[in-house]
Amino acid sequence: MKRIAIQGEIGSFHDVASHCYFEREDIELICCNTFEEVFEEMKKDSNTIAMVAIENTIAGSLLHNYELLRDSGMQIVGEHKLRISHSIMCLPDEDWDDIKEVNSHPVALMQCRDFLKKHAGLKVVETDDTAGAARDISKKGLKGHAAICSKSAAPLYGMKVLEEGIETNKHNFTRFLVLADPWMAEELSVPSQSNKASIVFSLPHNEGSLSQVLSIFSFYNINLTKIQSLPIIGREWEYMFYIDVMYNDYTRYRQSIDAVRPLTKQLKILGEYKEGKSTF
Repeated sequence: MKRIAIQGEIGSFHDVASHCYFEREDIELICCNTFEEVFEEMKKDSNTIAMVAIENTIAGSLLHNYELLRDSGMQIVGEHKLRISHSIMCLPDEDWDDIKEVNSHPVALMQCRDFLKKHAGLKVVETDDTAGAARDISKKGLKGHAAICSKSAAPLYGMKVLEEGIETNKHNFTRFLVLADPWMAEELSVPSQSNKASIVFSLPHNEGSLSQVLSIFSFYNINLTKIQSLPIIGREWEYMFYIDVMYNDYTRYRQSIDAVRPLTKQLKILGEYKEGKSTF
């Protein structure tokens, strides 16, 4: 049985993504309050795998998770892209006329902004987790409260779904990374069968330094699918660049890494893996 550390409760989108990725496998979820706790669980037990959100098509990148990943020394062994659909739910004996307050994670509330505008009379309260909001309402019997989360949380906590699909944008996906201790990476993924990699590096503060690196990737027919820069604390106007690349030829990809390495500083391959599937 695989032990998977997630941020959030049973019924959260991290839970859904974990079961989608490890379909037909027995998994045990370790529910954490924060992403920092997720990485701590991995350090305590090197057999623990993690499912960590890294970006959303609406809210953008989870910048702090990039730093946690780089500092942890963990490897990316896979990814999954999950369609995010929010539902609003309440206690089973209540209905719309009873609801006075809605609780959820701030990102989920942001993604349901238009719905909440139509129900302007509801008090909106932020919580640490989507499914956690449903759990607390159920456990404490909070009358007049509703939670916004995945509909999969409703049967888990004995809640009643009032409305499904309340997110503003129906093209709402979150990309999750599957992380493991380096010693497990070879067991969980085969780099030579990969077609995607995540890399981080810094550059000298020279004119054209980034364009030189990108030109080399282009020469080797490496497709750059994402680039994210984060400032290096304490070093003014210097940045760490996190990039995702895709390739059809593993040898050409490795040659491109060898070619750009002399132009960069602190280059690190965060993982080589297969492009993830999307669950709708």
